[in-house]
Amino acid sequence: MNKASDPPASTAPDREPTAVTPGGPAPYVPPPSEAPLKEIIELRLSDPFHWLLLGWRDLMAAKGIGLFYGSCFLSMAMVLGAVFRSKPEYAMSIASGCLLVGPFLAMGLYEVSRRRELGVPPELGASLTCWDSHVSSMGMLVLVLIVLELLWGRASLVVFAVFFNTGMPSTTGVIKAIFNPENWEFLAVYLVVGGVFAGLVYAIAVVSIPMILDRDTDAISAAITSLEVVFGNVAVMLLWGVLITSLVIVALIPWGLGLLLIGPWLGHASWHAYRGSVRWLDDLETPV
Repeated sequence: MNKASDPPASTAPDREPTAVTPGGPAPYVPPPSEAPLKEIIELRLSDPFHWLLLGWRDLMAAKGIGLFYGSCFLSMAMVLGAVFRSKPEYAMSIASGCLLVGPFLAMGLYEVSRRRELGVPPELGASLTCWDSHVSSMGMLVLVLIVLELLWGRASLVVFAVFFNTGMPSTTGVIKAIFNPENWEFLAVYLVVGGVFAGLVYAIAVVSIPMILDRDTDAISAAITSLEVVFGNVAVMLLWGVLITSLVIVALIPWGLGLLLIGPWLGHASWHAYRGSVRWLDDLETPV
């Protein structure tokens, strides 16, 4: 006979002991990432010239589409020139806006190069609507670049206000100020401020936009990958930026008409810059 003090027999199933961490609950272990694994390729100084060669081949294979996008780039340059002649203090803001719109406009060119890489005939209609399935990621990236654009424009106005405290100068005044040796401080500060923001825009957008088109990733992952490419290959990406800037300047000299050719050429080459700097490991496992 059982005594009253004896505990009743337990009929509950045995349970595994729970690990108890001294001083609090067990730390949270995040689940493994489902994002595709990538590898940042170590680039060579000759790679940017190879990207230009591949971009030229894409341009020659789809001349009509390239001419359409080249006309769009030329229109942007004409708007920028008109603003500089009438309101030079807003020229940097419009220039940052062009740097914002340009890569997204070039997304259609990325689609042409992507389709040629896959062996699919390029189409203008497909290039114009290639962004519709990436609206959320593109929207987030647009937001980040718009913030940079607004900060760039505000910093440009501050530089003008500091060096021209008597009021915003006219177009003639700005040109005289730039080429006047006595105003080297203004030119130096203006170029440094513009260079910092231009570098940020370049580092974020150089790989992120074609990556979103190619892999449909989120904007944060695409921007981080772009920064990894830039900081992992500083010398090569600086050379690539110098080549882009130099070709754009050459295109602007004859009234901007060179953008009809150089604009789409750089768009196609930028796709190959992305493909040449990021390797996706799941692609290597896919049998051809």
